[in-house]
Amino acid sequence: MRLRQLAWRACYELLAARVRRPEWAFMNYGYAPLEDAAPPLVLEPADEVDRLCVQLYAHTLEGVDVAGTDVLEVGSGRGGGASWVARSLAPRSTTGLDFSGAAVGLARRDRRGPGLRFVRGDAQAMPFPDASFDVVVNVESSHCYGSVEQFVAEVHRVLRPGGTFVWADLRSAEDVVATRAQLASSGLVPVRQRDITAEVLHALRLDDARKAELVRAWIPRPFQRVFRPFAGLEGTRNHEGFADGSLRYLSARLVRPA
Repeated sequence: MRLRQLAWRACYELLAARVRRPEWAFMNYGYAPLEDAAPPLVLEPADEVDRLCVQLYAHTLEGVDVAGTDVLEVGSGRGGGASWVARSLAPRSTTGLDFSGAAVGLARRDRRGPGLRFVRGDAQAMPFPDASFDVVVNVESSHCYGSVEQFVAEVHRVLRPGGTFVWADLRSAEDVVATRAQLASSGLVPVRQRDITAEVLHALRLDDARKAELVRAWIPRPFQRVFRPFAGLEGTRNHEGFADGSLRYLSARLVRPA
């Protein structure tokens, strides 16, 4: 597990340093509802190309009133998610935190939004005072952390009493119970827990051809074979894991008691 975490981190750092295209804003697997009964998420025209990735943020933040709050995204990557939150959900401020200096540099260069800023830092030792934020967001990032318990303790510390922590990420099927216990280990109280593997797999299938073409166009040739599993393309380990049930994609919302 430790080697896999190091591989994820190395891949993210390499991509931020080597692929500096401003149009590459998101790196998550996406979310596609299995039924079309609900009205589609309304997006700005410029965000349509990233609809599936944005929908994962919208699902994760479902039921959370972000307007007028101070929001922190831990693991903000290339900044697309934090920018969408800042532009679309009317928070007072949005802060993106990432361990990769290259990714923070890209986000500062390319992403805009009211009250939006990006900071370099460690998810397990965040550079913020206690009780700094009303909402903490963590999307498809915690699988890179050495200690989820330490990360969640930091989330508890930087959240204000009554604040909300929303989370989404992939885990092996055998780690689902342990992961949910880790999320609640610091005293945060779960109010919603879901398995969204089917919706994430649906998004991967819908977006497979586009992502495969982007890998060919954007990723340097020596790294394409290594990157394909990280992109979740059909035939790779993660995609097949979601399909056969050995890999699960989870989401959760927890609150810090007031």
